[in-house]
Amino acid sequence: MMEKAPSQTSSDPEKTHNGSGELSTFSDVAPIDPALERVVWRKIDFWLLPVVSMFYFLSFLDRSNIGNARVAGLQKDLKMTNQQYSIALTVTYVPYIVAELPSNLLLRYVGPNLMLPTMLALWGVVTTLQGVVHNYSGLLACRFFLGLLEGGVFPGLVLYLSFFYPRQQLQWRISLFFSTASISGAFSGLLAFGIVNMNGIGNRPGWAWIFILEGLFTVVFGLSTYFLLPRTPSHARFLNENEKAYVVARLRETGATGHDDGADDFSWREVWQACTLPQVWMLAVIFFFDGVVLYGLAYFTPSILQGLGYTATRAQLMSVPPFATAFFVNLISAYISDRYHCRGFVTMFTCTLCVIGFAMYLGSQSASVKYGSLFLSITGTYCAAPALSTWSANNAAPHARRATAIAIGFIMTNSGGILATWLLGALSPPPLYRKATITLLIMSILMVVVAGMNTYYLWSQNKKKATIRATISRSEEKPGLGDRSAWFIYNL
Repeated sequence: MMEKAPSQTSSDPEKTHNGSGELSTFSDVAPIDPALERVVWRKIDFWLLPVVSMFYFLSFLDRSNIGNARVAGLQKDLKMTNQQYSIALTVTYVPYIVAELPSNLLLRYVGPNLMLPTMLALWGVVTTLQGVVHNYSGLLACRFFLGLLEGGVFPGLVLYLSFFYPRQQLQWRISLFFSTASISGAFSGLLAFGIVNMNGIGNRPGWAWIFILEGLFTVVFGLSTYFLLPRTPSHARFLNENEKAYVVARLRETGATGHDDGADDFSWREVWQACTLPQVWMLAVIFFFDGVVLYGLAYFTPSILQGLGYTATRAQLMSVPPFATAFFVNLISAYISDRYHCRGFVTMFTCTLCVIGFAMYLGSQSASVKYGSLFLSITGTYCAAPALSTWSANNAAPHARRATAIAIGFIMTNSGGILATWLLGALSPPPLYRKATITLLIMSILMVVVAGMNTYYLWSQNKKKATIRATISRSEEKPGLGDRSAWFIYNL
């Protein structure tokens, strides 16, 4: 789906195409070596993706397992009202949002190999402590520090992967680790189903053991990752020197890193430039709406199922199939998006699934149809998120601008999470959540519309850039334009 520039001769190094036919973003083009292509990305996949996937799996599990604990008796034992439960969720998101931009800007300089494991181990400690709270105030304190420590995780992981993969290979990898969120939704229900049977052991209720066991595992895994994550491709022990040089050259060629080492240095000017990009703010709107939908379903699916007539235990199990379906569809949509370079169209399609799902839930009186609608709405929102994340990372450069763009997207996502905690909490009472469903339906429709607007905008900008490339050479262009360079092709 990316616009291709007119064919150029290989004798013009400033207008050279890479092997996929895409116009290279920079002039120092490294020839594609098919043998190295197969080896280097496979090695990086093997070493990085399992660790990154587990990071996000535990992040989402430890943040959303409060929904399972609620069904298992947390709200009743701590004598919380629905409003207080919503406040507890909101308290998580305030520090979460505040932490996202600073952590993303610091990630490259502190080192993701140090910063990410530290955050993981510390929030595991806080998750564990939720299992020993005796009152509402204690829960609020834990939720605050959980949000503070987790805030930089998802944008940080997206930014971290952009250090290792060319732009056109990024969504499959982001989708692979993000799909663990849907797995965590499925696994959380199964895990909670088993753990609540520990009720009474150690004089603690079953919901407390959900937090304790899941938190302790997070701590142990976090400590182990100090030895697993490389700082950059140049620090990757699993790559030889030739492979390291090839990866760095490919990243520069496709615009994943700057044209020279200085291009990716931190600059407040680049932070500001990110805030002036139209595509950043159109995506920010979609991120906000998707955050409302995604976190609403993550936190309240067990409660929604309980409202459909299932027992608390049965509701935990019934939440598994929709999230499992989202996992598999996510991988398929990511493959299509990377293969055909169509982030916008994938986003529009997955958001349309949300529209159909919420319309079904709203329009039917049948519990079976309402349950079936969750397969569409959960799948739609969990597939839209990685497409949006990749779309954002693909269309901003250099590093500081990209880090800021990604952080803005996730600030908006988690702002949507705040609204979700109230929308399906105190503002729209169970069991049917009618007001919430209408709101989510409208937001899903708007996501489709704004995604179409952003796709058209990027397409029109690519047309203008093609005209500029036909009239000037790369050396005549003003330096430091980043993604606004005529040689930077926006990903549609």
